[in-house]
Amino acid sequence: MPSAYICGMTSSFFTYDKNKVIQALRYHFITRREIKIMMILVNVFAILSAGLFFFRKISPFAFLISSLLWFVLMILFWFVMPYIVYKKAETFRDRFKAILEADTFRIENERGGRSWKWSEFSTWIESPHFYHLYFNSRSFFIVPKDAFEEDDVHEARRILREKIKKIVN
Repeated sequence: MPSAYICGMTSSFFTYDKNKVIQALRYHFITRREIKIMMILVNVFAILSAGLFFFRKISPFAFLISSLLWFVLMILFWFVMPYIVYKKAETFRDRFKAILEADTFRIENERGGRSWKWSEFSTWIESPHFYHLYFNSRSFFIVPKDAFEEDDVHEARRILREKIKKIVN
């Protein structure tokens, strides 16, 4: 259906579930290109150090340090960073309604609202519980899928697909 036929779609009011938001933030961090590259390099380094340790080319201490680096990075990306972002963002403690219109995406709460033209979004991705709408690689807004009725989830996905370029992972 062409965009001219879209008259608007409104979600019900929604709040953010902490556990789902943490999972979405993990998804965000893991899908970032620079983090993917760093994780690959750290994993290659860990495998290389394990091989070198096995063949007695490096000391146990060097292997321990490389393993510790791997664990620290995984803990940072999986636990620390998502919880820091969650605690800092007031957005996750508010109640919203999302409105997808022909020309704009609008978010509202009891105190007011804000609209963005679809062209202001650079990309979008879909995680298990959210649509991530990106303004740039670091600034984004997440909309819970459960804010929409069952059929509206598919319609929201169709509108996003039509209006915003999707990141190819």
